[in-house]
Amino acid sequence: MGMRNQHLALALVMGNNIGSHHGAWRMPHTDVGSFTDLDAAVRQARTAERGGFQFVFMPDRLFMQADLAAAPPVFGMDPIVTLSALAQATERIGLVGTMSTTFTEPYVLARHLKALDLYSHGRAGWNAVPSYEPDAFANFGRPLPAREEKYERLHEVVHIVQALWGSWGQGAGRPDKSGAFADPAQVRPVDLQGRHVAARGPLPVPPSEQGQPVIVMPASSGYGLQAAGMYADVVIGMPMTIEEGRAQRDVVRRATEAAGRDPDEVTFLAFTGFSLGDSQREALDRHRALDDRADPEQAMARLGALLGLRHGFAHPDEALSPAELASARPRLAYARSQQAFDLARAGWSPRDIVAHGVLEPYPFVTGTGEQAADHLQAWFRAGAADGFMVGVDDFHDGIDDVVDRIVPILRARGLFPEDHVGTTLRDHLGLPPRYGLDPRVTGNGA
Repeated sequence: MGMRNQHLALALVMGNNIGSHHGAWRMPHTDVGSFTDLDAAVRQARTAERGGFQFVFMPDRLFMQADLAAAPPVFGMDPIVTLSALAQATERIGLVGTMSTTFTEPYVLARHLKALDLYSHGRAGWNAVPSYEPDAFANFGRPLPAREEKYERLHEVVHIVQALWGSWGQGAGRPDKSGAFADPAQVRPVDLQGRHVAARGPLPVPPSEQGQPVIVMPASSGYGLQAAGMYADVVIGMPMTIEEGRAQRDVVRRATEAAGRDPDEVTFLAFTGFSLGDSQREALDRHRALDDRADPEQAMARLGALLGLRHGFAHPDEALSPAELASARPRLAYARSQQAFDLARAGWSPRDIVAHGVLEPYPFVTGTGEQAADHLQAWFRAGAADGFMVGVDDFHDGIDDVVDRIVPILRARGLFPEDHVGTTLRDHLGLPPRYGLDPRVTGNGA
């Protein structure tokens, strides 16, 4: 099952410029204007770059995902606009953005992404996903198609995008004032027609230092897994345990092999999150301060559900009573429920159990830099991930915390490079060169 890399990779998950915790926007230090402040995004990306992160990641949804009475929108305003600004404000860090294959024509996708790749000197990546939410389809005045239709279109779109990326041939040469700007014979139409999309080409964008953008896809099953096996350089999963991570990574590697590619060419990244402090107690108090500004009652209700306790907690700041522990009915097949139950049995109060991150959607460490590094090392060494998508609770100081508290420990343990490897995103991730369509992958669907 080889590990291709001796070093793990780290990516910063960006978003609303405030933080992943719903309470972060109410903290005394938060500038509530950050949501619309490009300078805030620049500061975050530069901090991640200072820490040697391989890339920043802009997730996206094509509708407003927010309860505006309670919190700002979860996602930023526009990934490509933001990443274009970050390309100018940073030097080495990769820039990966989500763009849906469902609503955007492949020519537009190819042009946006390859232009970003050129302007950033080979640092761009595309998180290629089909949209599935009814709210997104409503914003485009379209009905929700069958799942297989969404993936049929995804195959066509990715195929045409890659063909367009390769349409300005690498042999076209550099501008020569005494001759041609480029060899026209090397810049050719692609003339691709699918059932859903088509493009003639060529694309008026030459190759970047890494050739073309890196393709990122989510870990999935069925059609989505097949697509990732065919096209993805990076696959992002959300396993909750080392066992799940290892299983997901193995499935992705097998799908890659089935598509005729080398599984060592794919980097599997798992989501994780942190609340950090000089001690575990300090880190718990940090998380509790955020929890207090979100919806503590809802958090207690969700914790009660995890533990199978119908009547909530008599004393949220005290350890569970013997009677409460006896009546708990956790779902032990569910990692979050098991973790909450173990913490309850260890004597932690309900509020501290929540502060451990048991309600987060991915594995979470509330503790010291060393505890966080231990978590990453355990997963990496076990073959559960080649690296991590890092969620940060509060961007005000949380990214600096990861960079200053975790990265030096990973470097001291030989788990993280001292500096960026090379200049392009492919360099940073140890990915092979790629330009145009991958000749090994057949049956692309277009």
